[in-house]
This record gives sequence, structure tokens and C-alpha cells, in this order.
Amino acid sequence: MNFAPLPSVDAAAVPSDSLVLDVREADEWAAGHVEGALHVPMSDFVARFGEVTEAVDGGRRAYVMCRVGGRSAQVTQYLVQQGIDAVNVDGGMLAWDGAGRPMVTDNGSPAFVL
Repeated sequence: MNFAPLPSVDAAAVPSDSLVLDVREADEWAAGHVEGALHVPMSDFVARFGEVTEAVDGGRRAYVMCRVGGRSAQVTQYLVQQGIDAVNVDGGMLAWDGAGRPMVTDNGSPAFVL
């Protein structure tokens, strides 16, 4: 059985106005995330799949993100199998932070990658 290579993109190349889908858990999200990202933890993903399909309605590409890229790779693969345009963000939030991309918190404290 052959699988197509997983579509992925470097964190520095994610367009600033794109849909970032963050699949990390709540404590990781609270520590720091991409402003405007859609937070759907991998553990809730199937139950909240409708939120994802709504967000990509009209053919928007989803840039899927976790801490380092493992969980997001699994979610990206699932989305692609559902016919959704999704790419895995290589290196996840660690690469995002390393590339100097902005992060925020919901409470205004300094953002970091947990």
C-alpha cells in the first residue's frame, strides 16, 4: 500500500492570514498560540470535526500545528483523506517560535511553547 507524501510547510512560510489549526491540548494552547488560530485538541478532534469543516468551507487551506509536528501530521493525514486541503507545519510551535513568528496568550501573559 502506497501513501502519498504528507503535505508539509516550513513554519516561516505559513501566510500570516492563513487558517492555523492548533491540535495541542488546552494547557499547551494556554501557554502560547498563534493569534486567530482554531483550537481543536487532537483528543476532541472527531467530536469537533464539524468546526474544522466549517472553518475550511470555501476551500481554505488548513495549516495544522502541534508542538513538534507528530500529532499534527496524523491530523493532516486524516484531513487529506477527507478531501480537505491541509498541510502539516513542520516542527510545529517550536519551529514557529524559532522562526520568530508571533504568539499570544488569552490572558496577556508572555507566550511560550509548552
